[in-house]
Amino acid sequence: MLVPSDIEIAQKATLKPITEIAAKIGIPLASLESYGHYKAKIGFDFLESLKSRPDGKLILVTAISPTPAGEGKTTTTVGLGDALNKIGKKAVICLREPSLGPVFGMKGGAAGGGYAQVVPMEDINLHFTGDFNAIALANNLLSALIDNHIHHGNELGIDVRRIAWKRVMDMNDRALRDITVSLGGPGNGYPRQDGFDIVVASEVMAIFCLATSIADLKNRLGNIVIGYTRDQKPVLARDLNAQGAMTVLLKDALKPNLVQTLENNPAFIHGGPFANIAHGCNSVLATKTALKLADYVVTEAGFGADLGAEKFIDIKCRKAGLNPAAVVIVATIRALKFHGGVDVKSLNTENLAALEKGIANLERHVNNVRNHYGLPCVISINHFTFDTDAEVALLKEKMAKHNAPVILARHWAEGGAGAADVARAVVEVIEKSTAKATFVYEESMPLWDKMKTIATKIYGAADISADAKIRAQIKLLQDSGYGHYPVCVAKTQYSFSTDPTLRGAPSGHTVNVREVRLAAGAEFVVMVCGDVMTMPGLPKIPSADKIDIDDQGKVIGLF
Repeated sequence: MLVPSDIEIAQKATLKPITEIAAKIGIPLASLESYGHYKAKIGFDFLESLKSRPDGKLILVTAISPTPAGEGKTTTTVGLGDALNKIGKKAVICLREPSLGPVFGMKGGAAGGGYAQVVPMEDINLHFTGDFNAIALANNLLSALIDNHIHHGNELGIDVRRIAWKRVMDMNDRALRDITVSLGGPGNGYPRQDGFDIVVASEVMAIFCLATSIADLKNRLGNIVIGYTRDQKPVLARDLNAQGAMTVLLKDALKPNLVQTLENNPAFIHGGPFANIAHGCNSVLATKTALKLADYVVTEAGFGADLGAEKFIDIKCRKAGLNPAAVVIVATIRALKFHGGVDVKSLNTENLAALEKGIANLERHVNNVRNHYGLPCVISINHFTFDTDAEVALLKEKMAKHNAPVILARHWAEGGAGAADVARAVVEVIEKSTAKATFVYEESMPLWDKMKTIATKIYGAADISADAKIRAQIKLLQDSGYGHYPVCVAKTQYSFSTDPTLRGAPSGHTVNVREVRLAAGAEFVVMVCGDVMTMPGLPKIPSADKIDIDDQGKVIGLF
């Protein structure tokens, strides 16, 4: 039987008007700003009215180190939310918005898959409610104001060699990583080296997702350090009086987006920083709103528990005062065999030796969650028909000593019913636990020591390194009063090391910091490690090659 694609399943779904979805969690019609029949934003007045309500329980979904075999973290988040509702719990899910770069590149979208999706899938994976466009415009307005200020006399004395602010676009385009701007003569400004990042790597995106109000957003935008003078004094966005106009562009985008799952359960999808080059979590506003409206909130952090979950704990939870009650670690037997050294083409064949070797990756993630983040966890294994009974038995046997139940999940094929066992296990873990999340490092630690602590505790590294120039930059940030900021590590998601080809659980390696960026508005310091790019490129055959539209306006080939 031909298995329908994700988009075919989504297009056959029966969606309910967004007003009905909102009513299920007590959002009145007057507080909805509809974008058609099936999408809406939630007004600020209603968000303000929720503050006195108690919070529900927060469940974090994370995963093993991602592989070409796929793990299904977003699918699990959707399936678990549907499953919790199916077993009689009041649950809401919170996801990030997809970036168009991966949609047309190689990773795909972020709306789940199979029968565990959020809908309308095409809208969510494409322009949605325009949030990313607003973020790009705000970012690039600041870029334009910088160059305009320099052109008209440079009263602030900005050193054109030390401008730290880049332009952005929401597409993978390697040709824009390093460019020269203002060519063509005096009327076009002063030529200088510049470059583009992808929107999801923008500090504006990070600020957007950490801001708790319009006032907080405006203040954070004003704190952005756009560059330095010749005598190394920082120049802020507020020195250009940019924060007001930037906030105007973002005022509507800041309102959380409400959509639904295939099973007509509510879902907030808002914000979308990448986890390998940013902090990888949906907006604080969406998460806090959901916690006031449901008994259980299921959210995800990007990529594996070494990247997304660490930043979720050390940045988002630290800044927003959130305390997750439990963690779900997603894996597949196929992906674990890949970590054990099996070629992608051979993953559907039973291989107990490779599976046993690859389980080391899962074990380290479980250890990090339980012993470094201080939280109970459940292991959710996305089931494939190729998985054998012997492989499942071996996995359960190996993980038994880690006090983390291993549950087979079939939500991709069965929707919420296929994740009901995972939902019951998570509820049981939460009801038995009094755990409170612990941070990997203390706020008072110097920046260098924070980076080293993450590398040695979470990545299994022996040490970190950096050349003299980078060490000096980190010291300058420390001495300039930014030492209390969290560290946001930008590195490959495919390995605990900075080498994406090192599978499993490598240890004893050195993590090299090749670049450091201050995100003063977001209030963290980015440490760029290895060869990770903040502007990805497209693969030889990008996903765009398959995406099309028919004569009736129906999107095809979108996953």
